[in-house]
Amino acid sequence: MSDPTNHTNDHGHGLSHVMSIPMMLGTFAGLIALTGLTVFIAEEVELNGLDIWVAMVIATAKALLVAAFFMHLWYDKAFNVLLLIFSLFFVSLFFGATLLDSEQYEPQIQKYYNATAKTE
Repeated sequence: MSDPTNHTNDHGHGLSHVMSIPMMLGTFAGLIALTGLTVFIAEEVELNGLDIWVAMVIATAKALLVAAFFMHLWYDKAFNVLLLIFSLFFVSLFFGATLLDSEQYEPQIQKYYNATAKTE
């Protein structure tokens, strides 16, 4: 029979890292600040074609905050961090290849924008 007061049977699972309230609120404040920065840049700042790149950098920073603190990756094994870095590298590589390829179709896109702008 098992003793319900004996809590040593954890099946090899380690305890998760408990985050402090100030750390969680600080991470939340960082996410809110980055979201506000995204909105401010989208509404007030003209970046002449760099809008998507700035938005992607801010979104990546927010994703890293979530992965590091809310998903406890900051306190996890280094191998998991390495997997995240490689995954982000390959995602950026695929996005970059897609954006480079989209310039081939830019004249068609420009024609579409010009045609829709005349009808408005």
